[in-house]
Amino acid sequence: MTQTNASWGGRFAEATDAFVAEFTASIGFDARLYRHDIEGSIAHATMLAKCNVITEQEQQAIVDGLKAVQSDIENGDMQWSVALEDVHMNVEAALTAKIGTVGKKLHTGRSRNDQIATDIRLYLRDEIDHLASELTRLQAALIELAQTEANTIMPGFTHLQTAQPVTFGHHLLAWNEMLQRDYERIIDCRKRVNIMPLGAAALAGTTYPIDRTITAELLGFDRPSENSLDSVSDRDFAIEFTQVGALIMMHLSRMSEELVLWASAQFDFIDLPDRFCTGSSIMPQKKNPDVPELVRGKTGRVYGHLMSLLTLMKSQPLAYNKDNQEDKEPLFDTIDTLAGSLRAFADMVPHIKAKKDSMYQAAAKGYSTATDLADYLVKKGLPFRDAHEVVGESVAFGIEQSKDLAELTLAQLQQFSDLIEQDVFDVLTLEGSVAARDHLGGTAPNQVLAACLRAQQTLKARS
Repeated sequence: MTQTNASWGGRFAEATDAFVAEFTASIGFDARLYRHDIEGSIAHATMLAKCNVITEQEQQAIVDGLKAVQSDIENGDMQWSVALEDVHMNVEAALTAKIGTVGKKLHTGRSRNDQIATDIRLYLRDEIDHLASELTRLQAALIELAQTEANTIMPGFTHLQTAQPVTFGHHLLAWNEMLQRDYERIIDCRKRVNIMPLGAAALAGTTYPIDRTITAELLGFDRPSENSLDSVSDRDFAIEFTQVGALIMMHLSRMSEELVLWASAQFDFIDLPDRFCTGSSIMPQKKNPDVPELVRGKTGRVYGHLMSLLTLMKSQPLAYNKDNQEDKEPLFDTIDTLAGSLRAFADMVPHIKAKKDSMYQAAAKGYSTATDLADYLVKKGLPFRDAHEVVGESVAFGIEQSKDLAELTLAQLQQFSDLIEQDVFDVLTLEGSVAARDHLGGTAPNQVLAACLRAQQTLKARS
């Protein structure tokens, strides 16, 4: 009898079809788990020895052999085999080839079902730590740029129409708030990732006298999982991570959209560094904001991965099913996409140059201080709804005259309300408008600087 895979071939009377072997194999994408697979196996072997399931000599031979296999992989000497299906069997076969029959004892008291669930959690935990670091690096860059641009006036928008003047620093800190929530979410997600399924075996636990607490401590997990059935079939943590990833990409996409708009000739608010842009093959004047455009585009693939994982788990009965092999590619691509996008932004943001004059001129258009005039009238005793009507009439007159409110004369303004006096021009200036928003969360430059300091303290507390 020809057996395709010695780990389970004993029950079968014929070899697996060559196409089926390739179709069902996962080594093409799960080889990246080798380090975590070996880490988990070393801990498992150590626990088995402590529980007298294997001898200390066998444990040492297994550990030394696994370290040698890892060296082979990292030196490019590992021959991955589709016939062995996955990273686990490839590593185990390589181990057995090095140390003989003792290598076959490594799988005592576990299954590939709890092994892969453990590997993914170990891998994802490390990747979360890396992504959290990249989020922090991007936040630090945004906060530093916000400090520099705390006094830079630009138009604030609603409906992409000029609404009120704000500072560029204030706008950048709005981005930081999005990322702060993302950081908190990914760290919270890590808590549910950091639970160890190893020891659940195939689905019901094992008859060997294992101690899962030992293994959990060796691997840095917070605790072992509670239920063996759930342990091998749970992919909530992967779905939750991808959901967090989708939110991060959504935020990066919103930032990307604004960067693309601001870098255009029509806005001309910023200049992006040349090394993050490309040109046109036929239009030599073009400087295309490719990095933010591509990040904006990549957002869709992460959204797709979230739906893919949700659909994958829909209607799955307990416990493990082969369907779950399909969890890795969307998860891995989400990780890769997030890591690349965050790195690109963290590298690019410190080199964004604000075009202060263009921003200021844009803020001076579109009657951005109209609300300030309404507030001025309310402070003079006029009810807000009446003040709103007066300002609306003033704006309509300004449009007829092709003049902004600040360009109208006192007499022209007074025809709409006799409460308007010379001091109105103090609030109709852009500087006066932003300075007046002098409260927690407001756009006043001193509030922006204070917010930067608080944000920096938040980042410092992470280390």
